[in-house]
Amino acid sequence: MTSALISALARDLGAAGFTVDTLAELWGADAAEALHRGHRVPALRALAAAEPTPAATLATAFVLGLAVEPRALDEALPTLTAAGAVELGLVAVDGTPLLDLRPYSVVDGRGVASWWIASDLGELALGHAIPEHHVLGVGGASTTLSSLLVPAEVEVALDLGTGCGIQALHAARYARRVIATDISERALALAAFNAELNAVTSIEFRLGSLFEPVEGEQFGHVISNPPFVITPRAESVPEYEYRDGGMIGDALVASVVQSVGAHLIPGGIAQLLGNWECGETDGLARVEAWVAETGLDAWVVERERQSVEQYAETWIRDGGTRPGAEFDRLYAAWLDDFATRQVAEVGFGYIALRKPVDGIPTLRRFEHYGQPLGGSLGDHIAAVFSAHDWLRGHDDESLRSSAVTIASDVTEERHYWPGEEHPTVMLLRQGSGFARSVQMGTALSAVVGACDGELTIGQISDAVADLMQVDSDELSAEVLPELRELVLTGFLLP
Repeated sequence: MTSALISALARDLGAAGFTVDTLAELWGADAAEALHRGHRVPALRALAAAEPTPAATLATAFVLGLAVEPRALDEALPTLTAAGAVELGLVAVDGTPLLDLRPYSVVDGRGVASWWIASDLGELALGHAIPEHHVLGVGGASTTLSSLLVPAEVEVALDLGTGCGIQALHAARYARRVIATDISERALALAAFNAELNAVTSIEFRLGSLFEPVEGEQFGHVISNPPFVITPRAESVPEYEYRDGGMIGDALVASVVQSVGAHLIPGGIAQLLGNWECGETDGLARVEAWVAETGLDAWVVERERQSVEQYAETWIRDGGTRPGAEFDRLYAAWLDDFATRQVAEVGFGYIALRKPVDGIPTLRRFEHYGQPLGGSLGDHIAAVFSAHDWLRGHDDESLRSSAVTIASDVTEERHYWPGEEHPTVMLLRQGSGFARSVQMGTALSAVVGACDGELTIGQISDAVADLMQVDSDELSAEVLPELRELVLTGFLLP
């Protein structure tokens, strides 16, 4: 019976045109931004001025979290009906929403995916702090991780800590089967609901903590948005299941990093988000120590650092606690906890790990990159691993004998003092990937500018040395390490 009701819901949502684009048209970009900040008045004003439609009714109930008349639900969900919505647990008998249900859309290597995602009502709809068993919908961390996913066509993928199931849905676009785990029965129930609502049948859901539900199993791709938030283990501090792994400090992320290798097939990749503490030991150095004994290739990008004060404020507010006495009590608990470990800052970033086919790890890259990122980066991350493998097979002499080309998204920028003939600064800029910029010296600029795939690096380097009237071996020794970095990061293509 439930499956029939879910099918009816899917038909009604589709018929109503309940999509991301429809919502954008209903209330516009400014109201959408206000909603993102936790304010629904602009969206309500826009709906009040518009013609009533099934999509507007659904948006009012399931996005804005406001009660609608059962009769209006009957009109918006003619196949399911209001009674069916009650039976599915979407609304109460009086039309008060019990779940958040909204459209989601993404573009990846397979094209456009459009889904509907159900989760628990947030603070805006509840009017108070969220409960500890809250199942989060698609948030900023979710979209960040999904944008990073390598489009690995694998037999089986693992979504560790699936929550509402969004990463499992992404993984199902590339993997023949997906196993999704979570410690929360409620999360698994909602994730299964979302899979069925979107007609995705290749996901298996298992209850349990971390890798316990998949003991002895290996995967081509492991994905995890783990409960990485560092939370005080103190009395009366809420332990939100979606973000708190129940361990001290950053131990949960460390545990995932140190355990995942046993669950990867040779060549398999693991990708996760994480927080790490920065104190007497630099945060990236801590992650490097976690990776040291894993036998895995690793590329770790620290995107930002927050002071412990900023971090505490962010996550206390995330739980729905507003400034006041309770906020101050929790704030003190957070700062006390960090003080016990002499933590001054918390880093946030991305971790990509790979199990070498030959068992010998050769990539260990740990970097801070604080510039904004956008778009899908999965193909770029896969290309970095491939470029590393290519470089590994080329010593300096072999590299000199190779031809490379400038990637199509790369541009050169030059800055001059007024009236001067020669530039004072030369930059290479990358239009996609991590949108990096690299400052070049004269020699590197001349070599890169001639990389059209026709001449080898050695031929170009020697010609540039001749033009600059410098020793060719010295110029080659100067530019080869820089060229390796440009190949690794995608400026130059083998």
